[in-house]
Amino acid sequence: MDVARWVKKAKKGNKEALLHLIMSEKDVYYRLAFSYMRNTHDAMDAMEEMIVTLYEKIDQLKKEEAFYSWSKTILVNVCKQLLHKRGKQVLLEDWSTVDDRDLDQAVSSDPFRRSEQQMDIETLLLQVNEHQREAIQLKYFHDLDYQTIADLTKVSIGTVKSRIYHGIQTLRNHFGGDVNE
Repeated sequence: MDVARWVKKAKKGNKEALLHLIMSEKDVYYRLAFSYMRNTHDAMDAMEEMIVTLYEKIDQLKKEEAFYSWSKTILVNVCKQLLHKRGKQVLLEDWSTVDDRDLDQAVSSDPFRRSEQQMDIETLLLQVNEHQREAIQLKYFHDLDYQTIADLTKVSIGTVKSRIYHGIQTLRNHFGGDVNE
């Protein structure tokens, strides 16, 4: 069954349909939440908040095909709200202060392990500003398109492209590498 049919069922109050939609992308949601929250517990809290919001507002979704984009936007907004409430803006704005041991422990005890290569890339991303880091992560870690990133971060597509381009340029300048790599 395609996404639109599951969403239509969920809109009619079918909780199993909504659960099916969420569970089919649970790894994607978790990685997205973890990239903002930086620990397993907070990422799971954010996902719980997202599920409640999805349940309460599924009838407001106009295009069934846009469910995953819409739900990811809600998840990012929930993460930002939780970080703001907890005074933990430090995770995206001052990522360099995150204790590497905490991050390693969270990742290693996490069933959704990230590769060592991804961890290396995250370390490299400490060299770019928060907006560039967020855009690069959403594009390359979460494989989101420019429009979705623009919606999530509430900026134009041009701004998203610019942030990614300049962030990658900064990384190339800092670490070397050919422009055509």
